[in-house]
Amino acid sequence: MAAPPPALTLPPSQFARLQPHAYLLAHLSPPASSNQPSIRANGRASSQFRPTSANTGSLTHTNGSAVVRVGDTTAVCGVRAELLPTSDIASWSVSRSGAANNAQQRQTSSNSNSNDEIDPEESQIQDFNLLVPNLSLSTGCAPGFVPGAPPSALAQSLSHQILALLHSTRLVRADDLRVWYQVPRLGETDTKGQGQGEGGMDVDDDTTTHGQGKREIKAFWALYIDIMIVSLAGNPFDAAWAAVLAALRDTKLPRAWWDVDNEMVVCSDAVAEARRLALRGLPVASSFCVFEADAAAGWRAVIVPDAEEEREIEESARKGMLRRWVLADPDGYEEGLSQERVCVVVDKVDGKTVIVKLEKNGGWAVDGRELKQLVEIAADRWEAVKEILEQC
Repeated sequence: MAAPPPALTLPPSQFARLQPHAYLLAHLSPPASSNQPSIRANGRASSQFRPTSANTGSLTHTNGSAVVRVGDTTAVCGVRAELLPTSDIASWSVSRSGAANNAQQRQTSSNSNSNDEIDPEESQIQDFNLLVPNLSLSTGCAPGFVPGAPPSALAQSLSHQILALLHSTRLVRADDLRVWYQVPRLGETDTKGQGQGEGGMDVDDDTTTHGQGKREIKAFWALYIDIMIVSLAGNPFDAAWAAVLAALRDTKLPRAWWDVDNEMVVCSDAVAEARRLALRGLPVASSFCVFEADAAAGWRAVIVPDAEEEREIEESARKGMLRRWVLADPDGYEEGLSQERVCVVVDKVDGKTVIVKLEKNGGWAVDGRELKQLVEIAADRWEAVKEILEQC
């Protein structure tokens, strides 16, 4: 008895490898006669994010840590705090002189803008490199990243993006990283002269108290933020940034003070005296990619002989109306089929959505109307991430 002839159809797994673009397009744009909804190859809707989970305090040798999983992409973040004495900062004396020369200018600016709460010395975080993020992909997270290999271009780019976002959002307060010393005012018995310096010169109220001298910064806390991507399945930036947020929310700094006798900064080993960072807001990143159908124009005429649909594709291309889909939280398969990327970082203040960062590169398909829709999707994503982090 003769064997039956081999089937002329391909299984979905082989079709996805041989024709990845056509495979994704077949899910996003099914034939009208099939009555199938437009879904992605992974079963998600265009605006749907992958399941997200977070866990904090997993690393006991750090001041703060977190593990965040977005789908099959997993990021581990650990924050290590180290003291940086001001005596080891070469430009510290210069920065102090500049701050003293601009004291009057800052006072005038604060009087004219009474509602402005920006610390004039917030630039110390950036000037002295107090936040040092480092992202590593050399963990065998994907076949293209071999353990022990030098940092790839993607790892360096992600590290730079995280550092730039930390600086632009001013997430960490500079005052949380300062170690102060209150200089005693010796030989001061005349209370009438309190609030005045030598020679009757006025002294800023925020640097002196009754019976005490000026406050001096003796050291800073430098935060080394190490991120490891242990599993990479697309969209590493959102997972890495969420891990940084969760780790910083978990970070506790020991109580530190200046020991006058030993002329050094001393830290307390009491866990109860450690304090958490008072972060500014909760900026959440949401990434999107743009998938265009024109790259596979005419493919359906070969697989499913429908001349009418082929003419519709050609007519749309001729008129410049590109069929495209904006996909939220792209996985590795979708990232390889798209060129245009959009990253939206939002925060909410008093119930209002604030756009912290809006970045688009790789094309010009997304217009202003679609960007507005992406901001609304990112605002909903903010609510979901906030609930996840609050449960940690």
